[in-house]
Amino acid sequence: MQISVTISRFNPDTDTSPRMEPWNVQVEDGARVLNVLERIHDMDPTLLFRSSCRAGQCGSCAVKMNGEPVLACTEEALDGMVIEPLDLPVIGDLMVDLVPGINDIPRIHPSECGTNPTQEDVLRIKPLRDCIECLSCVSVCPAMKVTEFLGPTSMRSQMRIALDPREPGNRIREALEQGLFTCTSCNRCWRVCPKNIETPGKAIEKLREIANREGLTLPRHQEVAELVRTTGRSVESGKHVFLDLVDEVIEPFGDVKREVGFFVGCMFNARLPERAMDMLEVMRHAGIRVIIPKDQVCCGSPLIRTGQTSIINALMEKNIRVFQDRGITTVMTMCAGCGATLKNDYETPFEVKDVSEILTETGLPPLKLLQTTATYHDPCHLMNGQQITKQPREILVQAVERFIEMPAMCCGSGGGVRSGLPDEAAALGEMRRTAIRKTGADVVVTICPFCEYHIQEHSDKPVKNLMTILVEALGEKPTELS
Repeated sequence: MQISVTISRFNPDTDTSPRMEPWNVQVEDGARVLNVLERIHDMDPTLLFRSSCRAGQCGSCAVKMNGEPVLACTEEALDGMVIEPLDLPVIGDLMVDLVPGINDIPRIHPSECGTNPTQEDVLRIKPLRDCIECLSCVSVCPAMKVTEFLGPTSMRSQMRIALDPREPGNRIREALEQGLFTCTSCNRCWRVCPKNIETPGKAIEKLREIANREGLTLPRHQEVAELVRTTGRSVESGKHVFLDLVDEVIEPFGDVKREVGFFVGCMFNARLPERAMDMLEVMRHAGIRVIIPKDQVCCGSPLIRTGQTSIINALMEKNIRVFQDRGITTVMTMCAGCGATLKNDYETPFEVKDVSEILTETGLPPLKLLQTTATYHDPCHLMNGQQITKQPREILVQAVERFIEMPAMCCGSGGGVRSGLPDEAAALGEMRRTAIRKTGADVVVTICPFCEYHIQEHSDKPVKNLMTILVEALGEKPTELS
């Protein structure tokens, strides 16, 4: 078959910046990206790229295809694809310098004696030992762009070693020095990993648990945990509290097309109740009955992300019970972090769906296009934590006159970074400011309350929740609580 491909070319000795070079090549059906690169190399031997095992085991051939890290030997080639190097120092063309990153990966300390791993040890280590050191995760890590964080590969290695009884030392203080608490829990490393290693949940959060047991949790994170223990909420209430403002059952206008339970989340309950009120207005117009149990509590996400898990089971049990007791079969979330936690950390007897999933499945009410140009910020816990990217865009394009894409990247508000390491969060927020300005958009739209809060501090443009945009497109006035 004929494949058109655009390749990034760069010679650091002669070029000041990369140039994009188009090619058309003939390859067999089902060809991999590596087959295309080799075909081009046959015609132009100066093209630089790496390959070795051709079986997805060595990691050397990792490149970006259409902006996403892939292994060239396993990823199927697509007509019109764009191939670039990973976001690492480029030696030439598609070849990047892997040596510094690989040298930074911690190794087990030499020891004269030790206990051999048990079968239980092996099973705990197994999810972390499949790393092929391709450094795809390192290339996308937002924290590494603004801090001295050694990155997800190093944290994975530290946890893998910490689980090995043959390791004579304590790895936690070393992990702390390497930036354990700088991870924003964006989960980008997990989603680009060719071996599907869940580094944030299986390594970083577990290392933070060990740090917590040793009294090394950041002070601000300890304050949040105490607030959850004493109030059931991770943020202090403002003037208005959503759960105090609404009835437990909100009926739609007209016929009931669907019924959902609403998991509110601490931010929408205590800090941004107006956004949740906007959501209810949209649901009423869409024909969706919303049940809101008043005795729900914090989902526990801030505690899980920071390794403070002593009361997590109690929070989970209560939240599951309050929805299960009301016979609710679908729980809707509006906060990306709450949704990711309920889907990935809980074992629920009910289905959990984001509000954007509910609306795209049920159908939007009639809307009038807003005369504005909007861009969309992907919340990490929605894009990476729940793998939801299409639904918010499908909704947004029906509500605004013009939509402009913006490259996805963590805003810096997650993983306890905003509260514990505000300078790092601010640096990532400023990177969002630059990206927003490049779009030329009039308004930034998102769904996550933490993203909304944080980006607004680092943007000259208004930042609005998708539900508020929909209320405006309905011809209604967004909720204002004085």
